[in-house]
Order: sequence, then structure tokens, then C-alpha cells
Amino acid sequence: MGRAELEDLATLADPTRARILRLIRDSDDGRMLVGRLAEQLALRQPTVSHHMKALHADGLVVREPEGRRVWYSIAPTQADRIDALLGADTRFDAAPDLDRISDDLSLRFRGVFSPQTVRAAVEQSRELLAQAGATASLSSRTAAFAATRLEALRRSADPPTGTPTVLFVCVQNAGRSQMAAGILRQLAGDAVRVQTAGSAPAGDIRHTVVGVLDEIGVAIGDEYPKPLTDEVVRAADVVVTMGCGDACPVYPGRRYLDWELDDPAGKPVDEVRAIRDEVDARVRGLLDELLVDRSPGVSPIR
Repeated sequence: MGRAELEDLATLADPTRARILRLIRDSDDGRMLVGRLAEQLALRQPTVSHHMKALHADGLVVREPEGRRVWYSIAPTQADRIDALLGADTRFDAAPDLDRISDDLSLRFRGVFSPQTVRAAVEQSRELLAQAGATASLSSRTAAFAATRLEALRRSADPPTGTPTVLFVCVQNAGRSQMAAGILRQLAGDAVRVQTAGSAPAGDIRHTVVGVLDEIGVAIGDEYPKPLTDEVVRAADVVVTMGCGDACPVYPGRRYLDWELDDPAGKPVDEVRAIRDEVDARVRGLLDELLVDRSPGVSPIR
């Protein structure tokens, strides 16, 4: 995403405009009238019209005159980006199929964990994500989070493999920790395992964070805020905290770092870029240390 596109999407920082786009997108035929939007939002029509003008000026919606009425719909070229920012279509908000998820993960971890252990991990993962406010893609996130936790539990019980695991933890797991994780994955590839978590996770990653990472060629794909759990900390060799205080449990044999970094929440794009660049510098320094620790004749990071 280019700088101009990212700044255009800053209009979605206004919660009313985000709600307008969600109502339009999730409507039966994908379009809405200003009067109908005003009714659903409990706002005056002039107020809604003001927001619609801003959304239209930014190219996020298109106008479709029909006699004396004007319909608004999502601009086709912006549909994927708006979906990424708003989360899943509410028409697909069915409850997660925990039976199917548990069966699939039991197959994946057969011979490692019992079906009962897998089911417990799935149910708890779903509950933790729901408590954190996750609504978009709750089923797939439940499956991914449960798999991550089970894999961490398996690794913590196995002898070291020589590939270090780094866990980045901040408060909401929607900004700084996601920046650090994305950059480290990009730089290290398979040489380092990377995990993230939040002491009080948000529902989704901030769109400005996704945008400033995209600018430097770092994609964070299907990442999402995850609650901090015990087994993920146990599986880590290095735990990097960023403003989450004493929320992270401390275990012997792990290296703990605390990075003092500004929170990008609510900051303009230029300040978020500056935070990204500071994170980038710290990640590069950490990676240099990890690579040295894996060199012949050098003691491992534990």
C-alpha cells in the first residue's frame, strides 16, 4: 500500500465512517440510502451526508443516482482493503464449528496429544479470543491460535532444536509486537521462530501498522492479536516485552528484554513510520545476536 493510499484510508479512523461502510457492505444488496443509514445510526441526515461526502471524496464509495434518490455502495477497487480493515462480513458470523476444528487438530497432533487435550485447547482458545474482542474470522483464528498453543506446548517439552524462538509481547498485540514480528520474519526466514501475544489484546491489528509495514515490503498476512498464554512463554528462548509491565510470567532459562517504544495507537502516519523504523533497528540488532549465538563454538542463547 502506497503512502497516498494509506493516508486516504485515514478517514476510517472516524468510527462513524467505519460503521457506515460496514452497514453498506453487509446490507442485502450491498448498497444503502443516506436516509436509511441515518435511521440505523440514529443520526441526522445532514450528518450522514457529511460523512458520505468524505468517503466518496476518498474513493471508498460510489454514488448511484436512481431518480431523485442516490444509492451508495463500496467502490469495487477498495472492497478487499475495506474488508481487511473492517473484519469479516457479519453475514458469516456463525459460531465456530468446534467439533470440526478439534477433529482436524487431533489429526494434526496425533501421537502427541490426546483428542481430549486438543478439544480443551480449542475451547479455551475460542474463549480467550472472544474475551479479547475478536469478532472477525473467529473460527479460523480459534483453529490457528489453538494450533499455535499446542505446538508451543510440544516444543517446550522437546529438547532444543537449535532454532531459537522469539516471543514479542505488548499490551494489545495490535501494533509494536506485530511490527517487530513481521520484520523479524522477513529478515530471518526459517532461521528464527517468531510468536506474538498481548497482555490485553485488541480485536484486530491497526490498519496503520499494516500499511507502514507494507510500505517496506513486510506483509503480516493472516496475523491477528492473540492473548498471552503460559505455554507460549515456556516455548520461547527470548521474550521481548513492550509496555506490558509485569503481565508476562518469568521462567528460568529464558532471555527477557524490555523495549521502551511509543505505542502507535492514535498517532498520525508519520509518527507510526518513525516507531516502525525504531522497531526495525532493534530487531536487526537482536537478529545479529541470535545469529552469533548460533555460530560454531558459541554458547546457545539459553
